[in-house]
Amino acid sequence: MEKAVDVPRSPFKILIACPSGLPPSQVSIAFSESYDRIPHPDSSLEDSISEYGGFTFLSEGGSMNEDSHVRLHLGLTDYRTFVGTNLSPLWERFLVPSEDDSISCQHSSSPLGNGAIVETSDGKIVLLQRSNNVSEFPGHFVFPGGHPEPQELGIESHGDVKGFADSNTINRKLSQEMFDSIIREVVEEIGVPPESLSDPVFIGISRRELNVRPAAFFFINCSLDSVEIQKFYTSAQDGYESTQLYTVPMIDIENVTSKMPGCHHGGFYLYKLMLQAANDNNIIGD
Repeated sequence: MEKAVDVPRSPFKILIACPSGLPPSQVSIAFSESYDRIPHPDSSLEDSISEYGGFTFLSEGGSMNEDSHVRLHLGLTDYRTFVGTNLSPLWERFLVPSEDDSISCQHSSSPLGNGAIVETSDGKIVLLQRSNNVSEFPGHFVFPGGHPEPQELGIESHGDVKGFADSNTINRKLSQEMFDSIIREVVEEIGVPPESLSDPVFIGISRRELNVRPAAFFFINCSLDSVEIQKFYTSAQDGYESTQLYTVPMIDIENVTSKMPGCHHGGFYLYKLMLQAANDNNIIGD
């Protein structure tokens, strides 16, 4: 596995790479208020955070590897803080000069998004073109995704953890939510039935350099072919978020990465690392 890989002249940074693909049993969560965003010491900058209503997000606070296991450090943030820091025109002022990402981004909301590299039964990859009416990256190409939902576990604030038996229970449930949420996002965004999807495997986290938002990426096989998926897409629950679904040969995705948000471009890079690792293993096996 690799960690904190800077890709030259790239709109993304790989925070963690797991080319072998990890199941839930090999991805754990350390959830704590200590991983929440730290308010900026410049009070005028802190006061610039706009007042918006709120969804609760898991906030990426760091990660670590040990052999074939990943431990993610996650706190909580909300939509108001996300808009007021990462999406603010002043987002760069919230950054701290440091090679350590957990320090550099400690004053940013940094909600952890997610994305799925969905491979069809005829060997193509699902891409969506975002609607022109969405707030982030309208018209861009993306992989299906969204973000984990701590609300699914009844967590709206750190005070809600009192309803759990202990921290191990919370961390285990949040880890499973990471995997459950990406299946929900794929089902809602492209309309396929959940039984057509394989169990997701975690392949890493990329962070776009523009406004430093991180996203966790997963690989999923779909038992449907390109034509069948297109039919399901017409009735997708969240189809309004996109204008078109494409099933694209892997080699052709390179042509549209410049029209992807940096974190999704990074997701494609993680997928290529996965393919390379699989190819290397086949060579060794031969």
